[in-house]
Amino acid sequence: MSLVDFFVPVDDRKFGTEAGFFTSQIGGQVHVFTKNFPDIEEGQVDIAFFGVMDDRHSINNQGCAIGPDYVRQKLYELYAGSFKTRIVDLGNIKAGHTVTDTYVAVKTVVTSLIKKNVVPVIIGGGQDITYAQYMAYEELEQKVDLVVIDNKFDLDELSDDPSLEANSNSYLNKIFLHQPNYLFNYSNIGYQTYFVNQDSLRVMEKLLFDVNRLGDFRNKMSVAEPIIRNASLLSFDISAIRASDAHANGNASPNGFYGEEACQLCRYAGMSDKLSSIGFYEFNPAYDTHGQSAMLLAQMIWYFIEGFYQRKRDFPLQPKSQYLIYRSTLKDNSHELVFVKSKKSDRWWMQVPYPNGHAGNERYHLVPCQYEDYQEAVSGQMPDLWWRTYQKLI
Repeated sequence: MSLVDFFVPVDDRKFGTEAGFFTSQIGGQVHVFTKNFPDIEEGQVDIAFFGVMDDRHSINNQGCAIGPDYVRQKLYELYAGSFKTRIVDLGNIKAGHTVTDTYVAVKTVVTSLIKKNVVPVIIGGGQDITYAQYMAYEELEQKVDLVVIDNKFDLDELSDDPSLEANSNSYLNKIFLHQPNYLFNYSNIGYQTYFVNQDSLRVMEKLLFDVNRLGDFRNKMSVAEPIIRNASLLSFDISAIRASDAHANGNASPNGFYGEEACQLCRYAGMSDKLSSIGFYEFNPAYDTHGQSAMLLAQMIWYFIEGFYQRKRDFPLQPKSQYLIYRSTLKDNSHELVFVKSKKSDRWWMQVPYPNGHAGNERYHLVPCQYEDYQEAVSGQMPDLWWRTYQKLI
């Protein structure tokens, strides 16, 4: 099947595309599928938007299926930054006969785009679509790192049945139990403890996954940057944002990230050389007053685009002359820790050696870190990030 077979075109009467946009606006720079499906050739397109109009497995938030067009309306009115864009809008994937049909369509589209070196920006729909976004990486046959920005873990800790149907509160079960397993790491950003069962926290600890409370980022958003820099794919639940800033969600909560913090997280995502797909889920226009949440989501996508066009392409270590190597030894001399710093961006990575018997040719795994991890190593202490990563490599 051709990609066009999965999509319905955007109704240009909704966005004023008949009258047109200024060339300085996002809407004037994006090739939108209204009549002719965009050509997607590798090297010619950087980013592809598409909506997913399915909310059948969204819990307590029916209505988010119609969200994509409301976000487009606000996004295309925004003015582009100093970056030169190469973006297409593929239209919307309508709900399939079954939810599984929708998942297959999303998986097929995301896989095809990634293979063409195009970054998909998915506008949902329920967050269970994250499962389809993840499944797109199956054909790539490589370990992936999933980052989810959410105020809770969408995990049913009472079930270990891989046939359990995914929904917006349990799609992580499908991801964690999927075989073959190609998930290297899962990270949560912004969970709120009163929304999380302590059994779920124990599961995350047992699986050596990274979970980070909302308070960990208050007044120090830079802590999120290396976590997001390590992501292959990212899923953003709008309920992670405080209701006063984004109330267009049936599960909106008084606490969460501020709007400008959400934009900063999206900018980090755009700047990550490794990240190859991103999804924004659970936006429900039925709860949106004066289009405020749609505008915030549009601005978040704008910041993602800005970050993308500011990518440094500095994932170590090519060429080596662009990096500084720092070495430190633990107090008991049991390990030498090696850190890498980019001269181009001042970002840090830590080398974690593969255990003996690793089948590959690589001697170590590079994990993004903070300067504080290096400082901890210099003091003679083993950074927790190093140990957790090593355990996953065993």
